[in-house]
Amino acid sequence: MFEKLQVIYLAGGCFWGVEAFLSRLKGVNQTEAGYANGRDLSPTYEKVCTGKTGHAETVKVTYNPRIISLEEILENFYGIIDPYSRNRQGNDIGTQYRTGIYWQEECQKNIVLKFLGHKQKESSKRIAIEAHAISNFYPAEEYHQKYLEKNPQGYCHIDLNTIDDEEFGHLTSEEYRITQLSMTEAPFSGKYDDFFEDGIYVDVVDGEVLFSSDDKFDSGCGWPAFRKAIDEDAITKNRDFSYGTTRIEVRSAKANSHLGHLFHDGPGGSARYCINSAALKFIPSDEVDEYLKKLNNNKSRDRYDEA
Repeated sequence: MFEKLQVIYLAGGCFWGVEAFLSRLKGVNQTEAGYANGRDLSPTYEKVCTGKTGHAETVKVTYNPRIISLEEILENFYGIIDPYSRNRQGNDIGTQYRTGIYWQEECQKNIVLKFLGHKQKESSKRIAIEAHAISNFYPAEEYHQKYLEKNPQGYCHIDLNTIDDEEFGHLTSEEYRITQLSMTEAPFSGKYDDFFEDGIYVDVVDGEVLFSSDDKFDSGCGWPAFRKAIDEDAITKNRDFSYGTTRIEVRSAKANSHLGHLFHDGPGGSARYCINSAALKFIPSDEVDEYLKKLNNNKSRDRYDEA
């Protein structure tokens, strides 16, 4: 039922910039700022900033290995930090700003050690990145999560312009934040919340067909609600443990766009696909045939180009 995801923990100085950068990598589904590998069982930002708790500001990265490999994530991470600096990144100094790669699964260990070993062979300077299994991780306070999305002018020691996201240039800022950064639009604010015209709903990123107006219903939740997807193969379902909850995240299978969440509180306990309007594009019923013809032609052309 669920897509197989993996988790890696990365410490690279202030977690605001590290989280913002890693969340923009295609194939990274969720990021969470927190405190790792310390002694205090109830760390807070104020405690960790004293440098006495032993924690490192760390980002928990949940990713889809079918789309992005651990090696790719590590390469991107390595490029945004000073790998030779001990207990310092940018203007931030202290043990809480040390760099580290902490694996959750034993199968990740060899990948991490091989990666760092290769980097060390390429350099005459000693790499100062810690590398070991994660011992503990505590999510940071809510105001630290997606901090730079909430505070665009906030301090950041990382250049966020180094990621090539040209393929998303056709999206509005809201569409980008929701589909690529897994954010959520405000309830009752989306253009398709109170909207019931006949047609289909497609992925705003790549146009893949996702939902039908035949399955749309008024749930009163503040977001578009659907009983099911047109084709279950067009979506993926992931376990989502963000914000201290357990939910089922829904993504598009092809573009890996964050769409929303699946609940089972619809009529008679049926499914309710709670979807962000900004993740969708509506095609009216009288334009569907022409749209599908164009979509299939584009797919055929893409297969021909690949061949």
